[in-house]
Parts: sequence; C-alpha cells; structure tokens
Amino acid sequence: MFTVCALYHFTRFPDPDGLRAPLLALCRAQSVTGTLLLAGEGINGTIAGPREGIEAVLAHIRALPGCADLDWKLSTARERPFARMKVRLKKEIVTMGQPDVDPKAGTGTYVAPADWNALIRSPDVAVIDTRNDYEVEIGTFEGAVDPQTASFREFPQWWEANKHRFHNKRIAMFCTGGIRCEKSTNYLLGQGVKEVYHLKGGILKYLEDIPETESAWQGDCFVFDGRVSVGHGLREGPHALCHACRRPILPADRAHKAFEDGVSCHRCVDETSQADKARFRERQKQIALARVRGERHLHADLPDER
Repeated sequence: MFTVCALYHFTRFPDPDGLRAPLLALCRAQSVTGTLLLAGEGINGTIAGPREGIEAVLAHIRALPGCADLDWKLSTARERPFARMKVRLKKEIVTMGQPDVDPKAGTGTYVAPADWNALIRSPDVAVIDTRNDYEVEIGTFEGAVDPQTASFREFPQWWEANKHRFHNKRIAMFCTGGIRCEKSTNYLLGQGVKEVYHLKGGILKYLEDIPETESAWQGDCFVFDGRVSVGHGLREGPHALCHACRRPILPADRAHKAFEDGVSCHRCVDETSQADKARFRERQKQIALARVRGERHLHADLPDER
C-alpha cells in the first residue's frame, strides 16, 4: 500500500524558486511521486510513496517559513498513483485569477465534519460546491448548488451572475480538501456576504470522519491522483480516467460506442479532431509499450489543476 498525502498551506514565500530544487531532490530520494505547486502565496499538492518518505517530506515542508501549521490529509492506494515527481512554480497554488483575494487576511467560518450536516440542512443556508463540473458530476452533498464551472477561475463570474439567488441566505461552501474554499470564502466576504462557512478539511475529511449511515454525501469524490475517486472511509472508488479529456468514467462507460482507450469517451468524442485522435492513439501505443516493459508512461499522469 502507498500512503497518499494531500496538502496545502497559504504563507508568504519571497523566493519560491529557491525552494523548488531541495524539495524535488528530497522527494526523489524518498521515492515520493506526485505534484507540488509553489507560489508566492504558499504550497499545494498531492504526493504518494512509502509512509516514511511522506513523513520526511512533511517534516521538510513544515520547516519552511510560515509552514509549521501545515494542513494535510493521509489516505492509501493499492498502486502507485503517480508516475513521477513534479515540483512546479505557479502564480497561484490554486488559480482563481483574483489578485485581491488573500486567505491570509481572513476566510469564512470553519465547520467541523461533525457539525456540517446540521448546517447544510438549515432552511436559511445555501450550499455551494466550488469544484469543477466533472468533479460535481460523480458526487456532491445533498441539496448543493452546482455552479457548472469548468475551472475555479470561472467562479467569480458565476457568483456575479447568480448572487441574487442567495439574498438573505447564509452561504456554506465545500471543496475536495479545503483549499478552494480558502479563496472562495475570502472572495465572498469581500463581496459583502455577511455569513460564509466552509467545511474544514473538505470532502476528504468528511468522508474519513462521518459514517456512511449518517452521511449527507451522495456518490464519490474525484481526487487528483491515480485512484480517480474515493468514497466513504476514503475507499478507492470505481472510476477510471479518460486519458483524452481527463474526466472520470465508470466501468460501464467503457462499453459505450464512443469509447476508445486513451482516445475518446462519450463526453469528449465530439470535442477533438481526427488529427487529435491520431495523436492520442500514438500516445496510447507508447503507454501500452511502457506497460509491457513494466514501466509507467509519463503522459499517463493526471492534470495539475485543482
């Protein structure tokens, strides 16, 4: 079993580029793979490897300036969920495109998983899922509003067009691990919303803590690693990934006439050209050859966007 660690922390990194090489070298030395994003506003990512290696990387990150109270969540995977280790420099560790948004200046009120059900079932509360449309499609909380955004960058525009729907409502927001809500709740406070709440630890912490018999969660939770989805107790879900469009698919979707492994699924078959499909077929051929050699092709990785 591999230990999977999802982490993020907002802090000021004056020189994120200077942090990159030592962090990458440590991860490689500890047989840790995955993706970590560094920016002037902090660190974000998911990594996997032996438990001792993960603990070594966490100790290194916690020793970085302002990271002593780093937030992370652990789970397990039967197979290595990442092919390689990447440490990338970004403008934002989660892209919202709003330069005035600063989670360090304040966020909404944290709500523990044990108190979440009572909050979202209150008649004066509107529950908003801040994740991307393909994530919401495979699972969300009962009664949650789906903004149907393709990326987190679209959320401010959606709010501006829909804020009239939430007049005199308290707002409860959630995301996979909590990072998007750090920004979205700060954004709503800046827009004049008086009462904003968010799920502490995100969906992952809720699924870990709350028994399925008491749960308000419906479906599975998309994760940005090779497991693709997890359910209650953070058990690996049934989904795989369409490596053409990076959307989750169920085993039954592979029987659809539009499905071609690595080339298309029923969602994306009309979104790409024949030239694109020819390129995808060649990529899939290389992936298959790598598997025969007992390797994992680099292009089999999941996207970085969170």
